[in-house]
Amino acid sequence: MANTLLTISMITRESARVLVNNLGFAKKVNREYDDQFAVKGAKIGNTLNIRKPPRYIGRTGDALAIEDATESSVPLVLTTKFGVDLAFSVTDLVLSIDDFSKRFINPAVAKIANKIDFDGTLLYQSVYNTIGTPGTVPNQALTYLQVNQRLSEEACPFENRNLCITPAMNATIVDALKGLFQAGDKIREQYNKGMMGEGLGYDGWYLDQNLRTHTVGPLGGSPVVNGAAQTGSSLITNGWTAAAANRLKKGDVFTIAGVNAVNPQNQQDTGALRQFVVAADVNSDGAGNATIPISPAITIAGPFATVTNSPANAAAISVLGAAGTKTPQGLAFHADAFTLGMADLLLPRGVHAADRVSDKQLGVSVRLVEAYDINQDRLPCRTDVLYGFAPVYPELACRLAS
Repeated sequence: MANTLLTISMITRESARVLVNNLGFAKKVNREYDDQFAVKGAKIGNTLNIRKPPRYIGRTGDALAIEDATESSVPLVLTTKFGVDLAFSVTDLVLSIDDFSKRFINPAVAKIANKIDFDGTLLYQSVYNTIGTPGTVPNQALTYLQVNQRLSEEACPFENRNLCITPAMNATIVDALKGLFQAGDKIREQYNKGMMGEGLGYDGWYLDQNLRTHTVGPLGGSPVVNGAAQTGSSLITNGWTAAAANRLKKGDVFTIAGVNAVNPQNQQDTGALRQFVVAADVNSDGAGNATIPISPAITIAGPFATVTNSPANAAAISVLGAAGTKTPQGLAFHADAFTLGMADLLLPRGVHAADRVSDKQLGVSVRLVEAYDINQDRLPCRTDVLYGFAPVYPELACRLAS
């Protein structure tokens, strides 16, 4: 019987399959924009501006009240090219695809998948809604229900809500809820696998070792708002420890006394203080002043309102967590909160072989290029992906402090 050699396309397709199976957080985010980076004859560069639909206030009664249609956009930038380089002997290529995958593809592509997933979890820094106490692992169902409550207050659709948690979060909540009444098969699965599975309003609970740990900034002083009637994406403050670097760290969350959040659709007060996330590290000057870049922007009226009112002068600023607290960040999110884009890479000429899998159903684009080394009778090859993430609707996500 003749030998069956593994072709480059077989190897590449198996690589794509393994990559999808190894993705955790990244497998649950929106992927619908991938095709835009594969338009033949009309390449768009490395940035796609994702348009967000306008919002409207509406009217009551007969009188016409024309509203401006204001669209906004979020850039999806393919920032990272990552790969693993391998070399196969000619003998290796007569193995069955299962053996070949186990020996070579699985370890290499698992590294690529881990890199993509790890980069994606850094999106927590763009998410301002946060539930839980930094430094304390949540051990009650109520905490997870409050996360779902916050998503609902932000008009998040009920379907496609996912929850990624750390190993410590998973172990703690499974133990805490092991005695609750639910279907027998659910209890059996939870017991056998040590995982929560589906429940408490989430389509799935996913244990992800790539979730980040946030360290709260050193803070210092008694910070307050410096100037009334402020709006927009920055906040002028004072009262910080003077001339200190990194008083606030990117990803820190804070509230302002007297400034509540509103529902994005009906603009009603949710009854909770609006949380803001710090968009970049913040230093204080010699007088203890600091201007904080924030998200969401302070918007007090119109279809994109985020708060009930602008902050008062000298309103107190309260940062979530004590200075220097290390707090692992779980993430609950709707699939549309974040987007992952991958692009087709060029297939070069003058090599032994080159192939690419750009599978919309798989949601990946993986390229493998193979050369021939006559001195060693082997085939050096490189596996590459090009990708980027964007927080399109960060209001459809909520961090879970731990």
